[in-house]
Amino acid sequence: MALVVQKYGGTSVGNPERIKNVARRVLATQQAGNQVVAVVSAMSGVTDSLIKLAKEVHDMPSEREMDVLLATGEQTTIALLAMAIHSLGAKAASLTGAQAGIVTDGVHTKAKIANITPKRVHELLDAGHAVIIAGFQGETPDQQITTLGRGGSDLSAIAIAAAVKADICQIYTDVDGVYTADPRVVKDARKIPEISYDELLEMAALGSKVMQARSVEFAKKFNVVFEVRSSFNDNPGTIVKAETRSMEDVVIRGVAVDKKQAKVTVAHVPDKPGMAARIFRAVADANVNVDVIVQNVSEQGTTDVTFSVSTDDLKKALVTLEPLVKAIGAGGVTAKDGIAKVSIVGVGMKSHPGVAADMFETLAGHGINIQMISTSEIKISVVVDLKDADKAASVLHEKFGLGKK
Repeated sequence: MALVVQKYGGTSVGNPERIKNVARRVLATQQAGNQVVAVVSAMSGVTDSLIKLAKEVHDMPSEREMDVLLATGEQTTIALLAMAIHSLGAKAASLTGAQAGIVTDGVHTKAKIANITPKRVHELLDAGHAVIIAGFQGETPDQQITTLGRGGSDLSAIAIAAAVKADICQIYTDVDGVYTADPRVVKDARKIPEISYDELLEMAALGSKVMQARSVEFAKKFNVVFEVRSSFNDNPGTIVKAETRSMEDVVIRGVAVDKKQAKVTVAHVPDKPGMAARIFRAVADANVNVDVIVQNVSEQGTTDVTFSVSTDDLKKALVTLEPLVKAIGAGGVTAKDGIAKVSIVGVGMKSHPGVAADMFETLAGHGINIQMISTSEIKISVVVDLKDADKAASVLHEKFGLGKK
């Protein structure tokens, strides 16, 4: 008997009929002789609706209360899915993140999992139940409800799979697997049969919406091999696992686009030790993630520091930096949205020179201006105008031969 963890995203449980479809899939897996744990997201659109409701009563609602509110989305889904399984004559029990033993730190809206004690999960499985767990949420040691950030149900599923020592972890979504680019943007994007943790980690962090970046990082740390596949058909998906030698034969694995980017500039920063540290410490203490960073050459004793953040964090970053600017004697802080980050990813970059030159020449040849650049061992990212993002993705996808053969 295998222990299977399955995760179903918001579109997979987006309405009652789809919830019934998931119930049939869970039951079929169980009837094949497996124990099944299903981790589910809120129904498609529910989280956004809850956020909208919160903003209608307060411009900047308490993060603690936001967690209490947003956790209700997944709790609705687990109850409905359990009911749907009951209607098929099978046993199922729903558990909140806290009931499933998921303990987190105390950072509201972006909590990290500290540990999982799945005793209750095993008891229900041994009693013949399909166990339905609310993704995206957990509880602090002092019993405060927390959420894990957007896409946190992926992290819940991977972490549960590691904790219960699952034989298989399947991430069900609305696409057939991981693609070389967003098929809605690049028409000839193709499914990738297998991809390394590092490559998918970069793609997830860079805007690919298939998996939450933290969940891939967790899978790599605990060596959880998982499959990304569609909940609407039985096609094989994409296997995500540790890097193998053959993976380096492919120079570029995919192109990612993140359109939720904004650029922050702190102008006329005194050019002396410790200034950058103070800026980025303040931003970090506000739990704002910084991505691409550029510092201009010093002129007349000052320099400009520019960095990109998610548009969701822009207001928080500005509120944090405005008093700091005065404290360090900088000239001011400005922000610009309407930008996007376009990235190419591939472990093959490590052994194939000239990738950056090919990328920059391709963008230049199509009149696309690069505003900022960031690199790692297996990725190159550029910040461009939002209006150029889709075009940049398409021409790079073509340049590196990623389309359907």
